[in-house]
Amino acid sequence: MDSILAFLFAFLIAYALTPFTIQFARKYSLVTDKTKRVHPAHTHVGIIPRGGGIPIFIAILLVALIFLPLNKIMVGILISSFLLLIVGVLDDKYDLSPYLRFGANIFVSAIVIGFGLGIPFISNPFGGVIRLDGWRLVFDFFGKHSILILADMLAIFWLVWTTNMINWSKGVDGQLPGFVGIAAIFLGILSQRFVVHDVSAQVVMTLAFIVGGAFLGFLPYNFYPQSIMPGYGGGALAGFLLGILSILSFGKIGTAFLILAIPMIDASYTIIRRIIYKKSPFRADWGHLHHRLLDIGWGKRRIAVFYWSVTFILGMASLFLEGIEKLISFVMIALILLIFILIIQRMKKQQI
Repeated sequence: MDSILAFLFAFLIAYALTPFTIQFARKYSLVTDKTKRVHPAHTHVGIIPRGGGIPIFIAILLVALIFLPLNKIMVGILISSFLLLIVGVLDDKYDLSPYLRFGANIFVSAIVIGFGLGIPFISNPFGGVIRLDGWRLVFDFFGKHSILILADMLAIFWLVWTTNMINWSKGVDGQLPGFVGIAAIFLGILSQRFVVHDVSAQVVMTLAFIVGGAFLGFLPYNFYPQSIMPGYGGGALAGFLLGILSILSFGKIGTAFLILAIPMIDASYTIIRRIIYKKSPFRADWGHLHHRLLDIGWGKRRIAVFYWSVTFILGMASLFLEGIEKLISFVMIALILLIFILIIQRMKKQQI
Protein backbone atom coordinates (compact mmCIF):
# COMPACT_ATOMS: atom_id res chain seq x y z
CA MET A 1 0.00 0.00 0.00
CA ASP A 2 2.86 2.39 0.84
CA SER A 3 4.37 1.75 -2.59
CA ILE A 4 1.11 2.68 -4.33
CA LEU A 5 0.76 5.85 -2.25
CA ALA A 6 4.39 6.76 -2.92
CA PHE A 7 3.80 6.25 -6.65
CA LEU A 8 0.76 8.55 -6.61
CA PHE A 9 2.51 11.24 -4.58
CA ALA A 10 5.55 11.19 -6.90
CA PHE A 11 3.30 11.32 -9.96
CA LEU A 12 1.29 14.30 -8.67
CA ILE A 13 4.30 16.27 -7.45
CA ALA A 14 6.20 15.83 -10.74
CA TYR A 15 3.05 16.71 -12.69
CA ALA A 16 2.42 19.83 -10.57
CA LEU A 17 6.03 21.07 -10.66
CA THR A 18 6.69 20.66 -14.38
CA PRO A 19 4.79 23.83 -15.48
CA PHE A 20 6.90 25.89 -13.05
CA THR A 21 10.02 24.22 -14.44
CA ILE A 22 8.98 25.22 -17.97
CA GLN A 23 8.74 28.85 -16.85
CA PHE A 24 12.07 28.59 -15.02
CA ALA A 25 13.78 27.04 -18.05
CA ARG A 26 12.53 29.79 -20.36
CA LYS A 27 13.52 32.56 -17.95
CA TYR A 28 17.09 31.29 -17.52
CA SER A 29 17.57 30.04 -21.11
CA LEU A 30 17.63 26.34 -20.33
CA VAL A 31 16.34 25.70 -23.83
CA THR A 32 17.20 23.96 -27.07
CA ASP A 33 17.11 26.35 -30.01
CA LYS A 34 18.01 24.81 -33.37
CA THR A 35 18.56 28.27 -34.86
CA LYS A 36 21.45 28.85 -32.45
CA ARG A 37 22.89 25.38 -32.03
CA VAL A 38 22.74 22.62 -34.61
CA HIS A 39 22.63 19.21 -32.96
CA PRO A 40 22.66 16.15 -35.28
CA ALA A 41 20.50 14.01 -32.98
CA HIS A 42 17.67 16.45 -32.25
CA THR A 43 14.28 15.70 -33.79
CA HIS A 44 12.24 18.64 -32.48
CA VAL A 45 11.42 21.99 -34.05
CA GLY A 46 11.26 25.40 -32.44
CA ILE A 47 12.56 26.49 -29.04
CA ILE A 48 11.90 23.83 -26.40
CA PRO A 49 12.65 24.21 -22.66
CA ARG A 50 14.99 21.67 -21.12
CA GLY A 51 15.44 20.92 -17.43
CA GLY A 52 13.02 18.01 -17.12
CA GLY A 53 15.25 16.45 -14.49
CA ILE A 54 14.34 19.20 -12.00
CA PRO A 55 10.67 18.29 -11.26
CA ILE A 56 11.50 14.59 -11.50
CA PHE A 57 14.27 14.82 -8.90
CA ILE A 58 12.28 17.06 -6.56
CA ALA A 59 9.37 14.62 -6.67
CA ILE A 60 11.67 11.68 -5.94
CA LEU A 61 13.41 13.54 -3.11
CA LEU A 62 10.26 14.74 -1.35
CA VAL A 63 8.45 11.42 -1.55
CA ALA A 64 11.57 9.46 -0.54
CA LEU A 65 11.92 11.61 2.58
CA ILE A 66 8.33 10.73 3.52
CA PHE A 67 8.16 7.04 2.65
CA LEU A 68 11.72 5.69 2.87
CA PRO A 69 14.10 5.13 5.81
CA LEU A 70 17.23 7.24 5.39
CA ASN A 71 19.91 4.61 5.83
CA LYS A 72 23.43 4.98 4.47
CA ILE A 73 22.69 3.61 1.00
CA MET A 74 19.53 5.69 0.59
CA VAL A 75 21.37 8.88 1.57
CA GLY A 76 24.06 8.03 -0.96
CA ILE A 77 21.46 7.53 -3.68
CA LEU A 78 19.84 10.91 -3.00
CA ILE A 79 23.16 12.80 -2.78
CA SER A 80 24.58 11.27 -5.96
CA SER A 81 21.30 11.83 -7.81
CA PHE A 82 21.36 15.48 -6.80
CA LEU A 83 24.92 15.88 -8.07
CA LEU A 84 23.94 14.27 -11.36
CA LEU A 85 21.01 16.68 -11.61
CA ILE A 86 23.40 19.63 -11.15
CA VAL A 87 25.51 18.33 -14.03
CA GLY A 88 22.32 18.01 -16.08
CA VAL A 89 21.17 21.56 -15.38
CA LEU A 90 24.61 22.91 -16.28
CA ASP A 91 24.52 20.93 -19.52
CA ASP A 92 21.02 22.22 -20.29
CA LYS A 93 22.40 25.74 -19.91
CA TYR A 94 25.92 25.54 -21.31
CA ASP A 95 26.07 22.31 -23.41
CA LEU A 96 28.95 20.70 -21.54
CA SER A 97 31.53 18.55 -23.27
CA PRO A 98 30.44 14.90 -23.51
CA TYR A 99 33.83 13.95 -22.06
CA LEU A 100 33.20 16.15 -19.03
CA ARG A 101 29.77 14.58 -18.57
CA PHE A 102 31.32 11.12 -18.82
CA GLY A 103 33.86 12.00 -16.14
CA ALA A 104 31.05 13.29 -13.95
CA ASN A 105 29.17 10.01 -14.45
CA ILE A 106 32.16 8.07 -13.13
CA PHE A 107 32.55 10.44 -10.16
CA VAL A 108 28.87 10.31 -9.20
CA SER A 109 28.76 6.53 -9.57
CA ALA A 110 31.84 6.19 -7.34
CA ILE A 111 30.11 8.30 -4.69
CA VAL A 112 27.04 6.08 -4.43
CA ILE A 113 29.27 2.99 -4.39
CA GLY A 114 31.21 4.60 -1.54
CA PHE A 115 27.97 4.73 0.44
CA GLY A 116 27.71 0.94 0.26
CA LEU A 117 25.97 0.17 -3.03
CA GLY A 118 27.84 -2.55 -4.86
CA ILE A 119 27.57 -5.86 -6.69
CA PRO A 120 29.01 -8.57 -4.40
CA PHE A 121 27.89 -11.32 -6.79
CA ILE A 122 25.97 -11.81 -10.01
CA SER A 123 23.57 -14.55 -10.96
CA ASN A 124 24.82 -17.22 -13.33
CA PRO A 125 22.21 -17.87 -16.05
CA PHE A 126 23.30 -21.52 -16.00
CA GLY A 127 22.69 -21.77 -12.26
CA GLY A 128 24.19 -20.49 -9.04
CA VAL A 129 26.09 -17.23 -8.60
CA ILE A 130 29.47 -15.76 -9.49
CA ARG A 131 31.17 -14.21 -6.47
CA LEU A 132 32.84 -10.82 -6.95
CA ASP A 133 33.67 -9.94 -3.34
CA GLY A 134 36.80 -12.07 -2.91
CA TRP A 135 39.28 -9.33 -3.90
CA ARG A 136 39.11 -6.95 -0.98
CA LEU A 137 41.32 -3.97 -0.04
CA VAL A 138 41.28 -3.18 3.68
CA PHE A 139 42.59 0.14 5.03
CA ASP A 140 42.50 2.10 8.28
CA PHE A 141 41.14 5.64 8.13
CA PHE A 142 39.34 6.70 11.29
CA GLY A 143 38.38 3.06 11.63
CA LYS A 144 38.71 0.03 9.38
CA HIS A 145 37.21 0.21 5.91
CA SER A 146 37.27 -2.14 2.95
CA ILE A 147 36.86 -1.83 -0.82
CA LEU A 148 35.59 -4.74 -2.88
CA ILE A 149 37.79 -4.01 -5.87
CA LEU A 150 36.17 -6.17 -8.56
CA ALA A 151 32.63 -5.76 -7.23
CA ASP A 152 32.88 -1.99 -6.89
CA MET A 153 34.55 -1.51 -10.28
CA LEU A 154 31.81 -3.56 -11.95
CA ALA A 155 29.13 -1.52 -10.15
CA ILE A 156 30.68 1.76 -11.34
CA PHE A 157 30.90 0.43 -14.90
CA TRP A 158 27.27 -0.71 -14.76
CA LEU A 159 25.97 2.63 -13.48
CA VAL A 160 27.97 4.64 -16.02
CA TRP A 161 26.68 2.34 -18.76
CA THR A 162 23.01 2.57 -17.76
CA THR A 163 23.29 6.35 -17.26
CA ASN A 164 24.47 6.90 -20.82
CA MET A 165 22.54 4.07 -22.46
CA ILE A 166 19.16 5.25 -21.20
CA ASN A 167 19.99 8.92 -21.81
CA TRP A 168 20.54 8.17 -25.50
CA SER A 169 16.94 6.92 -25.81
CA LYS A 170 15.21 10.24 -25.28
CA GLY A 171 15.27 11.63 -28.81
CA VAL A 172 11.50 11.53 -29.44
CA ASP A 173 8.72 13.24 -27.50
CA GLY A 174 7.49 11.03 -24.65
CA GLN A 175 9.89 8.21 -25.45
CA LEU A 176 12.03 8.24 -22.31
CA PRO A 177 9.67 8.95 -19.37
CA GLY A 178 7.20 6.33 -20.61
CA PHE A 179 9.52 3.35 -20.86
CA VAL A 180 11.52 4.41 -17.78
CA GLY A 181 8.36 4.56 -15.69
CA ILE A 182 7.31 1.11 -16.89
CA ALA A 183 10.77 -0.40 -16.36
CA ALA A 184 11.02 1.03 -12.83
CA ILE A 185 7.68 -0.48 -11.84
CA PHE A 186 8.65 -3.92 -13.10
CA LEU A 187 12.02 -3.74 -11.32
CA GLY A 188 10.11 -2.85 -8.17
CA ILE A 189 7.81 -5.85 -8.53
CA LEU A 190 10.71 -8.19 -9.24
CA SER A 191 12.65 -6.85 -6.24
CA GLN A 192 10.31 -8.89 -4.05
CA ARG A 193 12.08 -12.03 -5.19
CA PHE A 194 15.61 -11.27 -4.05
CA VAL A 195 17.51 -8.41 -2.41
CA VAL A 196 21.25 -8.42 -1.77
CA HIS A 197 21.80 -5.24 0.27
CA ASP A 198 20.86 -3.97 3.70
CA VAL A 199 17.71 -2.58 2.13
CA SER A 200 14.45 -4.48 2.51
CA ALA A 201 12.48 -5.70 -0.48
CA GLN A 202 9.63 -3.37 0.47
CA VAL A 203 11.94 -0.34 0.50
CA VAL A 204 13.35 -1.27 -2.92
CA MET A 205 9.86 -1.63 -4.36
CA THR A 206 8.77 1.69 -2.86
CA LEU A 207 11.83 3.44 -4.29
CA ALA A 208 11.13 1.88 -7.69
CA PHE A 209 7.51 3.01 -7.59
CA ILE A 210 8.62 6.53 -6.61
CA VAL A 211 10.95 6.67 -9.60
CA GLY A 212 8.24 5.28 -11.88
CA GLY A 213 5.67 7.77 -10.57
CA ALA A 214 7.97 10.76 -10.99
CA PHE A 215 8.80 9.96 -14.61
CA LEU A 216 5.20 9.16 -15.52
CA GLY A 217 4.09 12.41 -13.86
CA PHE A 218 6.47 14.25 -16.19
CA LEU A 219 5.25 12.33 -19.26
CA PRO A 220 2.11 14.39 -20.10
CA TYR A 221 4.26 17.48 -20.68
CA ASN A 222 6.85 15.58 -22.69
CA PHE A 223 4.48 13.62 -24.94
CA TYR A 224 4.02 14.91 -28.49
CA PRO A 225 3.88 17.81 -28.96
CA GLN A 226 6.25 18.24 -26.05
CA SER A 227 6.26 21.35 -23.85
CA ILE A 228 9.55 20.43 -22.17
CA MET A 229 12.43 18.03 -22.82
CA PRO A 230 13.98 15.74 -20.19
CA GLY A 231 17.36 17.33 -20.86
CA TYR A 232 20.57 15.64 -19.82
CA GLY A 233 19.49 15.79 -16.19
CA GLY A 234 16.29 13.84 -16.84
CA GLY A 235 17.91 11.32 -19.18
CA ALA A 236 21.00 10.68 -17.08
CA LEU A 237 18.96 10.52 -13.88
CA ALA A 238 16.70 7.92 -15.49
CA GLY A 239 19.58 5.63 -16.42
CA PHE A 240 21.37 6.16 -13.12
CA LEU A 241 18.33 5.30 -11.01
CA LEU A 242 17.36 2.30 -13.14
CA GLY A 243 20.92 1.04 -12.76
CA ILE A 244 20.67 1.45 -8.98
CA LEU A 245 17.29 -0.29 -8.86
CA SER A 246 18.62 -3.19 -10.91
CA ILE A 247 21.45 -3.62 -8.39
CA LEU A 248 19.17 -3.40 -5.37
CA SER A 249 16.65 -5.81 -6.89
CA PHE A 250 19.34 -8.18 -8.17
CA GLY A 251 17.96 -7.82 -11.69
CA LYS A 252 21.06 -6.41 -13.33
CA ILE A 253 22.08 -9.41 -15.45
CA GLY A 254 18.88 -11.11 -16.45
CA THR A 255 15.93 -8.87 -15.68
CA ALA A 256 17.44 -5.45 -16.45
CA PHE A 257 19.00 -6.69 -19.67
CA LEU A 258 15.66 -8.06 -20.76
CA ILE A 259 13.41 -5.16 -19.70
CA LEU A 260 15.81 -2.57 -21.14
CA ALA A 261 16.71 -4.64 -24.18
CA ILE A 262 15.76 -2.03 -26.81
CA PRO A 263 17.78 0.95 -25.44
CA MET A 264 20.62 -1.39 -24.46
CA ILE A 265 20.92 -2.98 -27.89
CA ASP A 266 20.51 0.39 -29.59
CA ALA A 267 23.31 1.89 -27.48
CA SER A 268 25.63 -1.07 -28.15
CA TYR A 269 24.97 -0.89 -31.88
CA THR A 270 25.53 2.88 -31.86
CA ILE A 271 28.92 2.60 -30.13
CA ILE A 272 30.10 -0.16 -32.49
CA ARG A 273 28.86 1.76 -35.55
CA ARG A 274 30.66 4.94 -34.49
CA ILE A 275 33.91 3.09 -33.84
CA ILE A 276 33.73 1.30 -37.21
CA TYR A 277 33.30 4.66 -38.95
CA LYS A 278 36.17 6.09 -36.87
CA LYS A 279 33.99 8.53 -34.95
CA SER A 280 34.00 9.28 -31.26
CA PRO A 281 31.52 7.08 -29.32
CA PHE A 282 30.70 10.19 -27.29
CA ARG A 283 29.70 12.41 -30.21
CA ALA A 284 25.99 12.46 -31.03
CA ASP A 285 24.72 11.67 -34.53
CA TRP A 286 21.55 10.78 -36.41
CA GLY A 287 21.74 7.02 -36.13
CA HIS A 288 19.78 5.74 -33.14
CA LEU A 289 16.83 3.42 -33.59
CA HIS A 290 14.30 6.24 -33.13
CA HIS A 291 16.09 8.17 -35.91
CA ARG A 292 15.87 5.15 -38.21
CA LEU A 293 12.16 4.85 -37.49
CA LEU A 294 11.65 8.52 -38.31
CA ASP A 295 13.49 7.95 -41.59
CA ILE A 296 10.95 5.35 -42.73
CA GLY A 297 7.98 7.54 -41.86
CA TRP A 298 7.06 6.57 -38.31
CA GLY A 299 5.50 9.40 -36.31
CA LYS A 300 6.83 10.49 -32.93
CA ARG A 301 3.77 9.24 -31.05
CA ARG A 302 4.09 5.85 -32.72
CA ILE A 303 7.79 5.57 -31.82
CA ALA A 304 7.13 6.49 -28.19
CA VAL A 305 4.30 3.97 -27.88
CA PHE A 306 6.53 1.35 -29.54
CA TYR A 307 9.19 1.84 -26.84
CA TRP A 308 6.56 1.72 -24.08
CA SER A 309 4.89 -1.39 -25.49
CA VAL A 310 8.11 -3.35 -25.95
CA THR A 311 9.25 -2.43 -22.43
CA PHE A 312 5.90 -3.54 -21.00
CA ILE A 313 5.92 -6.83 -22.92
CA LEU A 314 9.49 -7.60 -21.86
CA GLY A 315 8.67 -6.61 -18.30
CA MET A 316 5.78 -9.08 -18.29
CA ALA A 317 8.06 -11.74 -19.77
CA SER A 318 10.62 -11.14 -17.02
CA LEU A 319 8.01 -12.15 -14.45
CA PHE A 320 7.86 -15.66 -15.90
CA LEU A 321 11.30 -16.33 -17.43
CA GLU A 322 14.21 -17.65 -15.40
CA GLY A 323 18.01 -17.69 -15.80
CA ILE A 324 19.02 -19.01 -19.20
CA GLU A 325 15.56 -18.23 -20.61
CA LYS A 326 16.17 -14.51 -20.08
CA LEU A 327 19.58 -14.74 -21.76
CA ILE A 328 18.11 -16.58 -24.76
CA SER A 329 15.30 -14.03 -25.02
CA PHE A 330 17.78 -11.14 -24.96
CA VAL A 331 19.90 -12.71 -27.72
CA MET A 332 16.81 -13.30 -29.85
CA ILE A 333 15.66 -9.70 -29.39
CA ALA A 334 19.15 -8.47 -30.29
CA LEU A 335 19.12 -10.47 -33.54
CA ILE A 336 15.61 -9.34 -34.46
CA LEU A 337 16.47 -5.70 -33.76
CA LEU A 338 19.70 -5.93 -35.76
CA ILE A 339 17.83 -7.37 -38.75
CA PHE A 340 15.19 -4.66 -38.34
CA ILE A 341 17.85 -1.91 -38.37
CA LEU A 342 19.52 -3.39 -41.47
CA ILE A 343 16.16 -3.54 -43.27
CA ILE A 344 15.50 0.11 -42.36
CA GLN A 345 18.92 1.10 -43.70
CA ARG A 346 18.20 -0.68 -46.99
CA MET A 347 14.79 1.00 -47.25
CA LYS A 348 16.41 4.41 -46.69
CA LYS A 349 19.00 3.76 -49.41
CA GLN A 350 16.27 2.74 -51.84
CA GLN A 351 14.38 5.95 -51.10
CA ILE A 352 17.51 7.95 -51.89
